[in-house]
Amino acid sequence: MKFEVYKDKKGEHRWRLRHGNGNILATASEGYASKAGAMKCIENVQASGSAEIVTIK
Repeated sequence: MKFEVYKDKKGEHRWRLRHGNGNILATASEGYASKAGAMKCIENVQASGSAEIVTIK
């Protein structure tokens, strides 16, 4: 898996998590004014890897 950082049509920085087979597994829910903002969000996602899984009814 790998994170990709890119600019969208509005010129905002976004990220997506792509599986080795090319499928997109997760995407940024918002655009960021700077690449650093998108990178910080990726760091937060990586740090939450041990987050609890909750089933919503």
